[in-house]
Amino acid sequence: MLSCGRHVTMLTEGTYPHVHGGVSTWCDQLVRGMPEVDFQVVALTGSGREPVTWQLPPNVYRHTAFPLWGPVPGRRRPLLGRERRRFTDLYERFLLSVLDPSAGCDFGDGLFQLAEFARAGRLSAALRSESVLRSLMWIWTMPHLEISQSRPTVHDALTATDLLEHALRPLAARIPDDSIAHAVSAGLATLPALAAQRFDGTPFLLTEHGIYLRERYLGYRAEAQRAPVKSLMLSFYRELNTLGYQRADLITPCNQYNRRWEERGGAPADRIRTVYNGVDPYAFPQAGPEPDVPTISWAGRIDPIKDLETLIRAYALVRAELPEVRLRLFGGVPAGGEAYLTRLEKLAAELGVVDGVSWEGRVSDVARAYAGGSVVLLSSISEGFPFSLIEAMSCGRATVSTDVGGVREAVGDTGLVVPPREPAVMAEATLGLLRDDERRAELGARARQRVVDRFTLRRSVDGFRRIYLELAGFPEQADTGFAPVGLPDPWRQDRTAQEALT
Repeated sequence: MLSCGRHVTMLTEGTYPHVHGGVSTWCDQLVRGMPEVDFQVVALTGSGREPVTWQLPPNVYRHTAFPLWGPVPGRRRPLLGRERRRFTDLYERFLLSVLDPSAGCDFGDGLFQLAEFARAGRLSAALRSESVLRSLMWIWTMPHLEISQSRPTVHDALTATDLLEHALRPLAARIPDDSIAHAVSAGLATLPALAAQRFDGTPFLLTEHGIYLRERYLGYRAEAQRAPVKSLMLSFYRELNTLGYQRADLITPCNQYNRRWEERGGAPADRIRTVYNGVDPYAFPQAGPEPDVPTISWAGRIDPIKDLETLIRAYALVRAELPEVRLRLFGGVPAGGEAYLTRLEKLAAELGVVDGVSWEGRVSDVARAYAGGSVVLLSSISEGFPFSLIEAMSCGRATVSTDVGGVREAVGDTGLVVPPREPAVMAEATLGLLRDDERRAELGARARQRVVDRFTLRRSVDGFRRIYLELAGFPEQADTGFAPVGLPDPWRQDRTAQEALT
């Protein structure tokens, strides 16, 4: 029987509460929108020393940063004798499940056996043994495997084993047994949820914004590792992605595009429920008059996945036709992203448009970023259901966006959608809007009405409130979304008293 004290453990990777951005905004909206729900946040980070950049509300009773890198966790004593042979055998079957589908080894079984070692604090040390490297080299060089043609080296094996060891660390993260595990992305954030579901019976909810696996494939194109390492890691992510889809009690994509991807990835259709992201129309009101000078506005984080190269190239083409047009870029640079910003600045210089580009940085009043443009652009190569788009729509601005993720679902017929990575097409669409005042105004008004009708914050939060109650075992309250007046609140407990007893 489910406990009346069940609460929510939110599992994040590289986002809330350490980084600003769309997913982090969504997390903050969710916890603030449900003050009656107790949350803890387990955040997968790099070093564990990253600062908290969001002010956590009172109902976040605990926040834990779980580093993927840094010192080796757990016990450092190596496995010996029979225990080492047992580990080597299960690890080889795990590798075969990733690298050789014809071997008939089950990825999930292997992962959960590794989770037992991780929970005992033994996995990281076990993965740093010479026998583990020998096992990988043996499997990698099997003649019938295509990967053997790339001639893997011992250095490749060391690199791949190190990456796997860090990727598997979240298996050791524990979730309270009176919790709902809510992974807010696929991939590594699902590891603690999968383990808790398997060993403790914890309900597992999975939400996807961007498509995690697709973004791993995009990201690994720029990585420096050799082909054998990339192949192993991408195969691992593919198997983990499929396992998460198959095992989650409920999957809540933020758009229908994600839903189709998840069904193709093995998710049962009856366990998928689309919940669109939402914004508060009062926080993003009608923007009012446009700037005196024709202006293109963009808001987001300065990141390669936002493909600002295409945006800057499109701006240069627009400026060739309308010399007075300006480009304002609102957004911060994530840690480690400084080189990308430098690349963009050099591109603007090469195209001769530096004097027309303004790097505005992060702004606390994001609505001002949209109001500062005549047209708002989005040039991403991957998105879920982007906040920057529906926020701009709520402000009544006409938009030009790339056709990725749920963008077309968000925009409908209230903005222009163009193919990604095609600056000439983006420039043509933008020029058309900048030259047609009446059409811009009409699209902006329709865009705001679409947000009010379909994509409000209240609608989104209420959807998750019902889902939490359902997974906690209160389907009758999930029907209404609220606990009956006069009855004990099934969510809240005295956390201070509970923790004093543990």
